[in-house]
Amino acid sequence: MKRLLLLLAVVCAAVLYPVHVPASQPAGDAEGEKINPKQIIFEHLGDGYGWEVPFNHHVRIPLPVIVRDYEGKWHCFSSSRIQHGETYDGFMLGGKESKWHNKIVGMRPVTVDGKTVMEEYRPFDLSITKNVLAIFISVIIVIWLVLSVARWYAKAGYKAPRRFKGAIEAIIVFVYDGVIKPALGVKAPKFAPYLLTVFFFILVMNLLGLIVIFPGGANLTGNIAVTLVLSLITFLVVNIFGTKHYWKEVFWPDVPWWLKFPLPIMPLIEVFGMFTKPAALTVRLFANMMGGHIIVIVLTLLIFILGAFGAAAAGATTVVSVLFSIFMLLIDVLVSFIQAYVFTMLSTLFISLSQESGHKEHEPAHEAQTVKHEQ
Repeated sequence: MKRLLLLLAVVCAAVLYPVHVPASQPAGDAEGEKINPKQIIFEHLGDGYGWEVPFNHHVRIPLPVIVRDYEGKWHCFSSSRIQHGETYDGFMLGGKESKWHNKIVGMRPVTVDGKTVMEEYRPFDLSITKNVLAIFISVIIVIWLVLSVARWYAKAGYKAPRRFKGAIEAIIVFVYDGVIKPALGVKAPKFAPYLLTVFFFILVMNLLGLIVIFPGGANLTGNIAVTLVLSLITFLVVNIFGTKHYWKEVFWPDVPWWLKFPLPIMPLIEVFGMFTKPAALTVRLFANMMGGHIIVIVLTLLIFILGAFGAAAAGATTVVSVLFSIFMLLIDVLVSFIQAYVFTMLSTLFISLSQESGHKEHEPAHEAQTVKHEQ
């Protein structure tokens, strides 16, 4: 555990070291300029090459930029060199008119009608963005949570842990005994490590997203790419470990023959259902967490938007917006637990459906013995 804490401290120190970034005021950002709610919302919810500092949109914690140009050469530099429209080593952030807005772009020469002009292109990008770093932090936190409980039992035997470790153990028992074991039965130990990891990973990402300052603030579960990857992992687990009975029900389900031949109506529906399940997992988690973040940001922006109507309107709006924002944050904490639980529960159900081995084989042993005894 000490090594994990030391690693986390090193990561935080490496990121926070260059925190003093030169904050040049962009042109046109004069005092009294109208705010752009759309730009602010997408800036907070989207990914970026720097970590926003609270209450100051012109200062960001820089992150490493790792790109390969069109000639195959690799470049590594701090994102602070390109945060304010500057060009460094031939790379910059795409502007509003670029089709790669707020993405790393480079310039390369191309020949058009016999003339050489410079064209914008997207390099191969392996940069450590805000979302990437947030995923690393979430992984470290999950590993620390799980190993802290494991090390307790390694030292104390069957003595129950207390305080924080006891709370983590209670959550593990709640998810395992309440969701995984009833659905999977004897196969629960086989899939429990994955399902419990997914639960804590989503929970940690959700809670970190509600924290304003570093290491929080990254909208991971509100990023459809993150939720899609988690859903695809569940999709692979379901179909790789699926039984013969599961695949039989997919391609030759137990329905009247005219629904399978000559037109494979039911097999097509079953195959289509294989892909709608991960899609439902993706959209459910993404939409719920994204919606919560948008509501809190909009309620906060109302203070500045309605401030133009005078001090009285600004004062009343501030009180209402702050109260509703706090209320929504508390609701989001509850939603963070619920969405992690729902994702784990649905993944467990999908896996359990793929583990069916037929009605006769699935019959419990004690019921079969009872019938034999009665005969």
